[in-house]
Amino acid sequence: MSTPIANRYEFMFLFDCQNGNPNGDPDAGNAPRMDPQDMHGLASDVHTKRRIRNYVQIARGNKLANGAEPGYAIFIEHATNLNVPIARAHEEAGDKKIVGKKGANKDDVAEARKWMCHNFYDVRTFGAVMSTGANAGQVRGPVQIAFSRSVDPILSLDASITRMAITEPKGDQARMMSSAELQEWTAEQPEDKLRTMGRKSLIPYGLYIGKGFISANLADPANGGTGFSEDDLKLLWEAILNMYEHDRSSSKGVMTVHPEHTFVFKHVGTDPDKEQRARQCRLGCAPAHKLFDLVERKIQHVEAPRSIKDYGKLPTPDDIRSELPAGVEVYQMHELSVK
Repeated sequence: MSTPIANRYEFMFLFDCQNGNPNGDPDAGNAPRMDPQDMHGLASDVHTKRRIRNYVQIARGNKLANGAEPGYAIFIEHATNLNVPIARAHEEAGDKKIVGKKGANKDDVAEARKWMCHNFYDVRTFGAVMSTGANAGQVRGPVQIAFSRSVDPILSLDASITRMAITEPKGDQARMMSSAELQEWTAEQPEDKLRTMGRKSLIPYGLYIGKGFISANLADPANGGTGFSEDDLKLLWEAILNMYEHDRSSSKGVMTVHPEHTFVFKHVGTDPDKEQRARQCRLGCAPAHKLFDLVERKIQHVEAPRSIKDYGKLPTPDDIRSELPAGVEVYQMHELSVK
């Protein structure tokens, strides 16, 4: 892995969903997540991070599971016990006497934390709470992602669907029947009892804005950071650009990140003194909200969009470059991603 990043970044990306459910809300029957006050669509930070993790796992494998490229394993995996890698972190760090979180030795916790950051991409990137078992500490990640929000209100639909098959009988009754008995039971049922109705939530269309922040300070190991590196950063851009390409399902409809409408704000400083300029690179040269506003104010609102084409000319980095504050540069993600 390369050296830790030395610049502060903010980033934005436009993505859309057509005839699908971009992010279901489990508290609302899995209906598309939205702001009830103005009906704008929402997509959680967890939604975005899950797809970044999934892409990294596809692209780089999982070292702890199958011996793939080291340093790119994923800590938050589907249907796993997080205490297993935490215990292994203590074992690999040489702590032969793994103790509970209340009695963990400070040095042992620090070594376990270091091992976790080195081996798990998502710990190094987003941070993690690792005090649930043998205690590898808590890590605040340099990359933080906000809730995404649609440009305009969304229309949530609840469509009825028919499944032309059934899964009857249920539970223990089905488990106690052979295939021949199940076939006989099925043959005895009226035809209209051999299909069921269901429902599917979707929106016709929504254009969303995603936002994120990257701290060089939280990446610097000398300051207790995770070691998030330049190579890690390139992989992050690659993952965001491709995260929906490997997450297709009928429920999601057609979801797309639009590369030409991605914005990476890099703080590069202005001071002629090398040390002062390096300080500016880390601390930043402009507030994040002002950089985001350069893009958002150029996006026109549409009453009932059904395609990204309905928005006409959407902004690109070229459209805002002349308005950037001194010491800040802007790029598209694909210009900075892994080739």
